[in-house]
Amino acid sequence: MSKSDVEILVDAIKTHWPNAPGEKARRYVGRFFNTTRLGPKIAGQVVGNHGTYTVSIQSDEQRISSACSCYIGKHGYCHHCHALALTFLKGPQVFVELKTRPLHEVQQLSDLEEYLRGVTLASLLNELRTKGMTQKAFAEAIGMSSRHLSSVKSSELRNRYYNELGAIKLACLWILEHFKQNEG
Repeated sequence: MSKSDVEILVDAIKTHWPNAPGEKARRYVGRFFNTTRLGPKIAGQVVGNHGTYTVSIQSDEQRISSACSCYIGKHGYCHHCHALALTFLKGPQVFVELKTRPLHEVQQLSDLEEYLRGVTLASLLNELRTKGMTQKAFAEAIGMSSRHLSSVKSSELRNRYYNELGAIKLACLWILEHFKQNEG
């Protein structure tokens, strides 16, 4: 019998953070807002010492990864990540389950938003690569430096979002569709 996404997250969190939280983490437990769950990924925001941070934890049955938008949370080694994990263990039901939509079901703008929420720029760029377009060629095609595109891609994974992220994802989709038309 396979585990549910919630069970996978609970097991991974208990394994990754087996020790009691420190004082810094304890003060953030239960204070997250905009808490969501998308499959085996949870995210939330919390007000910290230097603003509002976006924190996420994702797991599969083999590993766990976390990230925070605070200055030390790039790879999830901060107390905000530990606090989000504990918040989830205390009450997984407060995490709103987000819906996603496969691309072939997108019919209107609200559907598009659900699709874009469930796909990363990195995965779209990988799809372009399988169609024969490198990340550098894509960046040049949309008038962007490849360095900036790399920054946008890696920042999304660390919960830091550039304003143009959605537009870049849409450009990927357009080119993917264009390539499909040329193949057929």
